Amino acid sequence: MEQEHIRKLYERLGVDRFYQDYGDQYTNPHEAQVKQLVLQNQERLDYSSVLDFCAGGGEVSQILLNLGYVDFKASDPYTYRLYEQKLGKKCEKWSFDQVLRGQMSGEYSCIICSFAMHLCDENKLYNLCVQLFQHTASLVILTPHKRPVLENFEGIDLVFEDHVLTPKGKKIYLKTYTCAWK
Repeated sequence: MEQEHIRKLYERLGVDRFYQDYGDQYTNPHEAQVKQLVLQNQERLDYSSVLDFCAGGGEVSQILLNLGYVDFKASDPYTYRLYEQKLGKKCEKWSFDQVLRGQMSGEYSCIICSFAMHLCDENKLYNLCVQLFQHTASLVILTPHKRPVLENFEGIDLVFEDHVLTPKGKKIYLKTYTCAWK
C-alpha cells in the first residue's frame, strides 16, 4: 500500500476505520528507512527489552529479531492479528486511550513507536507520554515528519534526532526522548 494511498484513505475514512478495514494488510511504506534508522542507532539505544508500541506489521520487531534480540514485546490495537501472523508472537492490543487509563504493563529498556504518535489527539499527547515514561526511561519516535514535537512539553527532553531520506528525498526521523521525572 503506497504512502499517498494510505494518506488519502486516512483522510477519507479516518484512522480507526482505515485500520478496521485495512489493518490486516498494512505495510509500512518506509520500512527500508525504519530499518536503516534502527540499525544505525543500535549503539546509541538499548534494545535489550523493547516495547514495539503501535507495532503495525512488526517491522521494528523483525529488525530486532534479525539483530539477535528476543526480549521484546509488541502492542497495536489495529494490526495485532497481522503482527501475530507475521512474527508468530503475541501482540498486546493497547490503544492510546488504554495506555492513558493505565492499562499498559511491563518495564522496557526503550519504547519504540513508529509512524503513530502523530495520530494521537494533541490534547492527550502529553498525558500519553507521561504514561509511557512510567514504563521506560527512553521513548523513541519514528515519524515521516517532525511531528510530534515532544520536546515542547515541559519535562520531556530530546536526547538526539537522526534522519534518513526516502528515494524521493523526504526525511524520515528517529527522535529519542527522556523525561525529567524518571
